[in-house]
Amino acid sequence: MSHATTTDVQDQRPRTSPEPRKGGLSSRSLPRWAPLGFAVVAIALGVGISLAAGWHSRVQWGLVSALFFLAISYVATTAVENQRQAKDRLATSVVWVCFLVAVVPLASLLWTTISRGAERLDGYFLTHSMAGVLGPEASGGVYHALIGTLEQVGIATVISAPLGLLTAVYLVEYGKGTLAKAVTFFVDVMTGIPSIVAGLFILSIMLIAQLEPSGLMGALALTILMVPVVVRSTEEMLKLVPNELREASLALGIPKWRTILKVVLPTAIGGITTGVMLAIARIAGETAPIMLLVFGSQLINSNPFEGAQSSLPFYIYEQYKVGEAASYDRAWAAALVLIAFVMILNLVARGIARWKAPKTGR
Repeated sequence: MSHATTTDVQDQRPRTSPEPRKGGLSSRSLPRWAPLGFAVVAIALGVGISLAAGWHSRVQWGLVSALFFLAISYVATTAVENQRQAKDRLATSVVWVCFLVAVVPLASLLWTTISRGAERLDGYFLTHSMAGVLGPEASGGVYHALIGTLEQVGIATVISAPLGLLTAVYLVEYGKGTLAKAVTFFVDVMTGIPSIVAGLFILSIMLIAQLEPSGLMGALALTILMVPVVVRSTEEMLKLVPNELREASLALGIPKWRTILKVVLPTAIGGITTGVMLAIARIAGETAPIMLLVFGSQLINSNPFEGAQSSLPFYIYEQYKVGEAASYDRAWAAALVLIAFVMILNLVARGIARWKAPKTGR
């Protein structure tokens, strides 16, 4: 009886929450807007100290502000919370700073290109060539270069896509032994090959066979650059296909070639298409092979198998070399067209990847 009474008295005592341990998870925390406040203070200190020191470069302002942001984040979090949370916030702040360091130059480049190129970009610029136009004149357009880029990249894609796809299928589905290792090694080597080397290789063939410059020669050099990208991206997509799908198909007595054609490739078609699109975007801006093999032209040449052609990268280089105000405007407008072309390819690739992605149910 006395034991029960003692227990009841203990249960009726007021319960107090345990005090937070120093360094524990239940200690004080900074508000959500704290990083924004740290950034504002860091920018103010960075700009003020930079101006006081006589530094007029905005890059220097940004670097000093970034250092102040990291220091303030760590010190304030250590004082208010604990050292463990301070290290976590410091790592997060470093990630954000690195992100901004990578994004700010890209955004600056994009903004400069749009602001400078939009002044000259219009319907006339897209539908006229440079035939009979002198450098200082404000007329002329990019139509001949746009036609050349579309034809050269199109030919390179027609050659590279099936070649890269079949090579990747061999490496993933059939490749074993010395041959597969050799193919993988050379694909890795070709991935990092400079574009000028690909151009020199095709140029040596042209000199031996006594061939004339044409869009086809430039497309062959672009093919050398595009094939390893297609092979590597397709290979990774095929490896992501579950082996259970292959085994289920083979268990039904379906031949391996038909399993690859009807099961493996349709499953990975979204990623394969994305890889091909990204490879096209990679070669669309190449200039060195075009300079060596296509030679450039001021006229519209719709035949890629005969005669010199132009392309958007070569047109930009050509107009910049002229050195006139009007040619600079044309160069910026052509650069904007090239960026829009690459951006459209990337958006199409993302759309196809999302459209063809395997549907997962809950």
